[in-house]
Amino acid sequence: MRKTFIALGIFIIANSTPIHTLNSAHAQQDVPTYVKWGKLALIETHSKYPNAKIIDYLHQGRESKKDTTIEKFKLWLKEGNREFGVFVKIEFTTDTEKVVKIELQETSK
Repeated sequence: MRKTFIALGIFIIANSTPIHTLNSAHAQQDVPTYVKWGKLALIETHSKYPNAKIIDYLHQGRESKKDTTIEKFKLWLKEGNREFGVFVKIEFTTDTEKVVKIELQETSK
């Protein structure tokens, strides 16, 4: 009986770390750096177009300047029967990541 409890205890300890915890730690390391800025692009777009649904999202790249960086996104929106794109450029200081400006430009393509 004692061996059964010891074996059960070892089994519980060995399996006490859930698999999703191990996978999520690995997944957090693989998160692209633009995700933070993508969330801001979604928030700003939703703020400007509150009645539209954002149906697609594309990171178009990063542009580095002297002291700033620009993250570029294209979002596709649907409002009623109308579908349209919005280009979002977020410029921030590279060192501090303080937002300098955010530009939204609507497009039909």
